[in-house]
Amino acid sequence: MKKKLIMLTVLLLGGSTLSASAANNINSGDTAWMLMSTALVMMMTPAGLALFYSGLTQNKSVLNTIGMSFVSFCTGIIAWVIIGYSFAFSEGNAFIGGFDYLLLHGIKPTDGDGIPLLLDVMFQGTFAAIAVAIVSGSIIERVKFSTWTIFSFVWVIVVYAPICHWVWGSDGFLHGDLDFAGGTVIHVNAGVAGLVLSLLLGKRLHLDEERKPSSIKLMILGAALLWFGWHGFNGGSAYAANGIAANAILTTNVAACFGGLVWLIIEWKIVKKPTLIGIASGAVSGLVAITPAAGFVDVTGALVIGGVGSIVGYWGVVKFKSFTGHDDTLDAFGMHGLVGIVGAILTGVFATSVVNPDGAGLIDGNPWQVLLQLKSVGATIIYSAVATYVVFVVVAKITGGARIHEKHELEGMDISYHGESQINIDKNVIEDLD
Repeated sequence: MKKKLIMLTVLLLGGSTLSASAANNINSGDTAWMLMSTALVMMMTPAGLALFYSGLTQNKSVLNTIGMSFVSFCTGIIAWVIIGYSFAFSEGNAFIGGFDYLLLHGIKPTDGDGIPLLLDVMFQGTFAAIAVAIVSGSIIERVKFSTWTIFSFVWVIVVYAPICHWVWGSDGFLHGDLDFAGGTVIHVNAGVAGLVLSLLLGKRLHLDEERKPSSIKLMILGAALLWFGWHGFNGGSAYAANGIAANAILTTNVAACFGGLVWLIIEWKIVKKPTLIGIASGAVSGLVAITPAAGFVDVTGALVIGGVGSIVGYWGVVKFKSFTGHDDTLDAFGMHGLVGIVGAILTGVFATSVVNPDGAGLIDGNPWQVLLQLKSVGATIIYSAVATYVVFVVVAKITGGARIHEKHELEGMDISYHGESQINIDKNVIEDLD
């Protein structure tokens, strides 16, 4: 009995020692912050973006719009854990990672530096999911749900993961580009992909008819949830509970607030009415613009980037789309693509080593950073456009065409395609009212 107790004690002590040793590299404070950040970013897709997009679409396609965001999160995460994370972050070459993390093989809960590696997988997975969900905004009300489901899964692997590797992978050829939380990787990439899809699918039927948003209050709620989630999006990209995370949260809010006010003033001046859609759109434009810069710039930089981002967003939504004539349903290119491009370039201008020693831009005496930002933007635009085109054409052939039947489009996707309605009224109640 005595020997058994001694052996049990040794095993317990040994196990405790091994466990402590394995967890030596994990910082509990940083891990707690990253767990919260991951949860915040997760909320942005099936809740924030879903409400933001559905509030702007027509009543007859609200559920379909929500479903596009919801299924994007599901397919995005599954694609990410199967092979997306491996292609993005395992060692490979300058253009794509390898198969080291296929199905997250070999990653143990105790692995990691600062935070558990599995937490990094999930955090980055929420980024991949919202990126493809943003793309859906360009083709709402006219694409088959089956086509979108397959496309969103493949796009994360073929388009998103390689660009992620270029910028954030240790051996990516765009390593050195300043993209704190996804200006090029997410917003430019998704915006360009959305533009390509809108051109491939063509315009909606009877586009000249007046189309009113289903619910401005839901759109505002969605924008607020996106804004709230952006604290994890940008703040979490510091990967630590530190001053850079605090700076990222501060600059994120400053840019969003100023962006909302700038859009409001422009609208007030031009159309003589300050709309809630306008101020919410301006805030989102400010958030998009500051994303690559949040952990590299100070408040002055945030004000400029948020303001310019809002101006570009307004021009993209109101002027550019009208000039080109393409049908980007919910302005994924105008508010994410164009604004993301401007935000990425301005990061190269306003990044300062006073905020982050890893980032010095034009104002810090490093004009070459602007050229690096332009290189990154250009490479992202070209690859995203070409790869998105190829993926969508192939998936469309597999699903027998990407465009929904004319009947579904005219009647609305909710009832005609999904067999569901956002509001179900009892027929007996209607008869009693009559």
